[in-house]
Amino acid sequence: MDDTRTDARELAEFGYQQELRRTLSAWAVFAIGFATISPVVGIYAVVQLGFVFAGPAWIWAVVAAFLGQLLVAVVYAELSSQFPVTGGVYQWVRRLAGPRLGWLVGWIYLASAVASLTTVAYLGASWLYMLFADGAPSAAVHVLLGVVFLAVALGVNLLGVNPVKHFLNAGIIAEGVASIAVSLILLVFVHHNGFGILFDTLGAQAASGGSVTAGVLTCLAVAGWAFLGFDATTQVAEETEQPRRSVPRALLRAYLFVALTVLLTGLAVTLALSRPEDAVSGALADPVFTAVTQGLGGWSEKPFVLVVLIAFFACAISIQTYIGRAVYAFARDRQLPFSTTLATVGPRQIPYVSLIATAVLAGLGLLLGLNGNAAATLIAFGSGGFYFIFLTVAVVALVARRTGRWNPDRGAVRLGRTGLVVNVLAVLWLLFEAVNIAWPRAELAPAGGSWIQVWAVVLVFSALFLLGLAYVLLAKPHTRLAPSPNTEKVTTP
Repeated sequence: MDDTRTDARELAEFGYQQELRRTLSAWAVFAIGFATISPVVGIYAVVQLGFVFAGPAWIWAVVAAFLGQLLVAVVYAELSSQFPVTGGVYQWVRRLAGPRLGWLVGWIYLASAVASLTTVAYLGASWLYMLFADGAPSAAVHVLLGVVFLAVALGVNLLGVNPVKHFLNAGIIAEGVASIAVSLILLVFVHHNGFGILFDTLGAQAASGGSVTAGVLTCLAVAGWAFLGFDATTQVAEETEQPRRSVPRALLRAYLFVALTVLLTGLAVTLALSRPEDAVSGALADPVFTAVTQGLGGWSEKPFVLVVLIAFFACAISIQTYIGRAVYAFARDRQLPFSTTLATVGPRQIPYVSLIATAVLAGLGLLLGLNGNAAATLIAFGSGGFYFIFLTVAVVALVARRTGRWNPDRGAVRLGRTGLVVNVLAVLWLLFEAVNIAWPRAELAPAGGSWIQVWAVVLVFSALFLLGLAYVLLAKPHTRLAPSPNTEKVTTP
């Protein structure tokens, strides 16, 4: 009870009342972060294109992305330990760099998050179809199954925080079976290639005009998708017990556990493939599924599909959870149209209107699945948009740190001078990776796609930024904010 009162008192210092139910333990927050990053979803987003552009050496691009994003995760852990408030990046930027930039960051973040929910539902729909039928679904069936994903994710979230925790625990178990256990079996019993193959491209550079460097850079751009979502833990800070310590710890633990699982799975699949050159040529569309079912036997097909499907459902549920909180935080500050309605908290102490609104928006995005090229554009932006947000937050943190507006050593995560070094390296990494992801590549665009697909990340991000900027200039949402508490006051643990 004393901890709960202390958490509510600290929240009041930020200008908010305790409206959400503070029942999430450190483990539950870890589960949200784990399910959102999701090693199964991450590996499937990377492995096929990784082989096509870099061959078996694709694994080193994943290692590079893991190390780069680890720097970002540490900066996020520092920020979350001092600002334990629902809203995450929006709250941090508006308090350290001003409400206008905070609004723009929050706006792009919400758009990227909704795109990621649509993407997971769209990709997961294929596995739902595979559970009951062979082959690939039609475009219309694919979209309808994606709607099923969104409906399940929304339904679970509307039941309250406790059911979400139970479903995410099931997701962690499924991820453990599908990723860790299967990978260890493949490494021990199904080993068709030596470790030397990890340094071979098997001619994959042909897909990039014969340049190994270009192929690895393309693979690195794709690998960035595998390490998104660790910031989901920051969106439930007001529902977490002792958030100054629990949230950053859960963030880092979830990130490290998922990242190491992705690397383990990638290694196991690469060494287990009997004909890795087929994955390079594109003749093998699903290296993971092939490696598992050939290694374990045909009996494993449906069980493997089932555990992967559970992992996708857990990921969708977790994304829905944190997006709903992000919209609630925005609306609570009267930063959106219909803010009063969106900020409504129901009897179960959850922002149910925000949850419903985000599910509807993600469902509208699924309609793009009727056109494969449009769906690919949405998926590309989902990755690129987040990296622009990462970069903005890292730069804001660095500037605030150097100007004295933010003193990280007052938080629960204290890194001293090491924190400054990590922050600088995070900015450098994100400058590189944001440009790398946004770089127009015809080879990543759908076959027969127009120049719009090639420039998808830049075009969609620019359009959203200009739309957001126009809203800031005309509607002036930042003027509706209550004055922020003094930074020095709110960063004291």
